[in-house]
Amino acid sequence: MLNDPSTVRITGDTTAAVYRRMDDVDAETRPEDYRDTPVAEAYVWSNLTSGNGARALWLLLLPFMVVNLAHWMRPTARGLRKTVRTYEVLVRLIALTLTVLLVAAACEVALDLTAWQCAGTRACAEDRAWLGFLAPAETGAGGWWTQPGRRLALAALVPAALTGLLWYLAQRTWSAYESQQPWPGQSEPEEDGPRSALGQPGFWYGRRLVARLRAAHTAAGLLTVAAAVGTSAVRHDRREGGAVMEVLGTALETVLVLGAAIVVWVVCRRGRSESKLDEHLDKLVKVLPVAALGVLLLALVYAAWDRPAWRSTGRLPGHETFGAIALVQGLLVLGLAVLAWTLYRRTPVHGTVLGGLGGPAVAMLACALGGVMSGGIAQRVGDWLDGGATPGEDGAGFFGPPVFLTWQAAVIPVLLVVVLLLAALLGLRTWQRRLLEINQVLVDYKVKQPDRERTRRIAGTRARAALTDHAPVIAGIVAAVTLLLGATALVGAWGTGEVPGEAADGAPVFIEGVAHTTQALGSWLIGFGFILFVTWGRRAYRDPSARRTIGILWDVGTFWPRAAHPFAPPCYAERAVPDLTWRMATWTRQTRGRLVISGHSQGSVLAAAAVWQLRPSVRRRVALLTYGSPLQRLYGRWFPAHFGPHALMALHQELDCWRNLHRPTDPIGGPIGLPGACGPDVDQPALADPLAYGRTEAQPLPAPVLGHGDYQADPTFAEERGKLLARLRPGAVPKQRHADCGQPEGSSSTLIGPFG
Repeated sequence: MLNDPSTVRITGDTTAAVYRRMDDVDAETRPEDYRDTPVAEAYVWSNLTSGNGARALWLLLLPFMVVNLAHWMRPTARGLRKTVRTYEVLVRLIALTLTVLLVAAACEVALDLTAWQCAGTRACAEDRAWLGFLAPAETGAGGWWTQPGRRLALAALVPAALTGLLWYLAQRTWSAYESQQPWPGQSEPEEDGPRSALGQPGFWYGRRLVARLRAAHTAAGLLTVAAAVGTSAVRHDRREGGAVMEVLGTALETVLVLGAAIVVWVVCRRGRSESKLDEHLDKLVKVLPVAALGVLLLALVYAAWDRPAWRSTGRLPGHETFGAIALVQGLLVLGLAVLAWTLYRRTPVHGTVLGGLGGPAVAMLACALGGVMSGGIAQRVGDWLDGGATPGEDGAGFFGPPVFLTWQAAVIPVLLVVVLLLAALLGLRTWQRRLLEINQVLVDYKVKQPDRERTRRIAGTRARAALTDHAPVIAGIVAAVTLLLGATALVGAWGTGEVPGEAADGAPVFIEGVAHTTQALGSWLIGFGFILFVTWGRRAYRDPSARRTIGILWDVGTFWPRAAHPFAPPCYAERAVPDLTWRMATWTRQTRGRLVISGHSQGSVLAAAAVWQLRPSVRRRVALLTYGSPLQRLYGRWFPAHFGPHALMALHQELDCWRNLHRPTDPIGGPIGLPGACGPDVDQPALADPLAYGRTEAQPLPAPVLGHGDYQADPTFAEERGKLLARLRPGAVPKQRHADCGQPEGSSSTLIGPFG
């Protein structure tokens, strides 16, 4: 990064730090040696987003990360504060359903498939020695644990432990990554109010909301386990139990309903506090999880009470929960879409993805991911436990996963066909664009003797780089199809009460065969997809190429604070942005110097976020150089409320200067494209990539196609950086664009380069 083999960490730790060349460590004590030379620094945050192979486990929380993105994707809104608040509440409720879905899937595997069906079935229990002590008396291994309620109480430790693990990870990662104090010196008011919410003092410190949501989601998980265990015993007692047990069961159900209502109230009650640094924690943070744990213990004791006549047959009562969760998620997503459309119509911003419906589409995809993961593990465990039978088919008393999960698996092949058609359409569009780019390449390089293979390679790279711009349409179509297929699965499961193949008993043989085939294929696909997802995530931390493939989504997803789901992977920006802000603010205060912030890819987003946290007077001492930047191409389109044209234009006006470099072969970065007079001041003409079409004196060997990387290899990079540094030298007069933009004082200069 610093183009020097000897670098020294001057501030920070092993997680994130600022480095300098060894010769520049004491630059501030020798200002005469650096009067015309910048002091180069590099901020490194790679350990916040990468690390060892254990980080691959974070991919299991991908649905939580994706739904958290939906919170930040709301359209730009002026006024309509109640609508904005309602939008945020709906996203938090969708996030809550994902937590319940995950814990319910763990209950399905541990309680229903294992403890209720397999351990309660003679053939299944006899084939598995580790279930022998749970087997019913008919197998000759009867004991204290053979009663269904006691088996359920023991199996409930698995989903309860999962909930505790999620709470522990959320608590630990908050302390390790997100508990950094923002720069406290932001007391100087903005001239016309804050240009972006990212400049608010409390934006990068959401301690109170995260703690509140962490308590609520933990309580929701524990109450889900308590409901799975307790309600089964309650239903038995209403049929065959005495009056006392029936009263106790009714009391337990009342407590569960009351606890669920409190959790929903806590989630809906309050959102983020960004206008101030909110360090006070609610009393509910400690009380709510402990109370939920107490309810779970009561449910376990109640279920384990002696019931000699109780037998486990069929599926565990309450298997309709998965269909109910899917219904609630669908309704919440539709409500979110209505609110997003209302906000967009009030303040339309050109370029916003899907006409403001990007947030609802992403929320739907998060629900789909949660459904695939929960259904996948249930189908695979069910297939493993019932031996050679098809998952979901009745056999030897083993009924398999709930009917809705089987219907959900049956629609997977249809969704896969849609995805394949979209991929084929994208391939055709890419091929057509490559044909157009072939002529453009010849024009751009003024080629007289074209090399067919070379031209195709450059044109193909440009065409593939444009695929990023089609992502919103693809996401919208997949989300809409997923919603439609989910509704179909819900109607099929509740309308027939049977798996797809069984529902077609009165249909022709061909239709029945198609139903059976679709159900079986979907079952295998959903399970295989889950296994592939886990193994690919593990590979991503061993193979650099795989890490780069998923790195784009990961960098964007973990950039934003956990505002909707507390169990999402930690936000690295809540550590990185304060780091950069503290460094810039303290350095300018001590030296009265000026800065050039150089940011590549995600580093440009961190740089902009850090600059927004500075005082207006300090911003005017900063110049910004971005390259391969997704500020407009990704963030401006997907997150218009925070990176829209208005916010970026205000940032440009408040900085000393801003230059942006981009290439037509870059699939991530692009022009900033600010409207108005300040647009040309930011974007430079697209850089040539490769630098030369053929062999030249400057490029005697074929120049590589660089795409998103190695912008420093282009001479334009050094030229533009030199111009920015020249503006900061003593005596230099910056170009005046506004009457109030006088030259700041100071005789030192530095170059801080946050690289992705």
